[in-house]
Amino acid sequence: MRVGVVAVLSAVLVAGCSGEPDSRAPESAAPAAPSGAPSVPAGASSAAAGRVPDLGSPQEIATGLNVPWGVAFLPGGDALVAERGTGRIVQIPAGGGAGRQVFQVPEVAAQGEGGLLGLAVSPNYAQDRYVYAYFTSSSDNRVVRFRLTGGTPEVVFGGLTKASIHNGGRIAFGPDGQLYVGTGDAGQRSLAQDPGRPNGKILRLTPDGKPAPGNPTPGSPVYSLGHRNVQGLAWDSAGRLWAIEFGQDTFDEVNLIKPGANYGWPTVEGKGDTQGGKFTNPLVTWPTDDASPSGAAIIGDTLYVAGLRGERLWTVPLSGERTGTPKAELTGRYGRLRTAVAAPDGSLWVTTSNRDGRGEPKTGDDRILRFA
Repeated sequence: MRVGVVAVLSAVLVAGCSGEPDSRAPESAAPAAPSGAPSVPAGASSAAAGRVPDLGSPQEIATGLNVPWGVAFLPGGDALVAERGTGRIVQIPAGGGAGRQVFQVPEVAAQGEGGLLGLAVSPNYAQDRYVYAYFTSSSDNRVVRFRLTGGTPEVVFGGLTKASIHNGGRIAFGPDGQLYVGTGDAGQRSLAQDPGRPNGKILRLTPDGKPAPGNPTPGSPVYSLGHRNVQGLAWDSAGRLWAIEFGQDTFDEVNLIKPGANYGWPTVEGKGDTQGGKFTNPLVTWPTDDASPSGAAIIGDTLYVAGLRGERLWTVPLSGERTGTPKAELTGRYGRLRTAVAAPDGSLWVTTSNRDGRGEPKTGDDRILRFA
């Protein structure tokens, strides 16, 4: 069953707005050395938020992939990996090794930053066998579900405005069993502040793609708004949702997501005037040269953030709703880092993105690294 965006949103919210072009050039490779220190909230410290574990040396789980974007795990521990440009889904053994194609997502239009993006495995996979994917088609960005045994994917949420930039794309099931979707503003800034449009938002959907019960506005899929380009979603042990997003020219962000909160884009980039509490400031910011964050994972009390332009992995200590001082790891060692994800065995998997037209591929790229 396809849920049309206009039909769903127009019934409860005012739709329609005009956009304006984005002036930021697409993220590109940058020198390995940091250009500035990350910004953290007043009073926060590494001691307050705990100590970040040592990453140790990684194991190469897989090599020779083509822009691995989404990663999701099957109940047995094997991983499904989405290749952005080819539309393939490759299954990687839990312990590493050669992958095999298990599905080809049809209608993927891989142009600019679009293509086959986020993946999620149904929390009821043992019963329903559903895999979910977010991808760019010739007409829109959409979320579909399918079974690896074959068949035509079912569109559960479609009509998201697409563009060559800012397509969002991260999807994940939350602890509540609902499907969360990070979207981008598609280069049309005003969409992020329009509550009747799903772009520039975090959406909260039922597994069937309908607005989830308990959303801030009944009948609307919008969970939070005022986002530029959300590509990282992760929950901590208390069920709090953390999200990361790309800034324009100045600051990338880590946000603690609250239902109905407005995170300020395009009025505010990074921390700024909350206009009397209308906007919520990020808890961590980085200069865009140091991050361009795409993937996020939480293991224990540490948030891991994969950086594309920054070519590094940021570790951020967490303590409740507070953050400690971020630390950069792997700077320049593996090139552009796209996705960070917590595996079922508690390890951290990180994908590179050096074959995306903006990196410098090395032998073995693109690859997946596992940190025990």
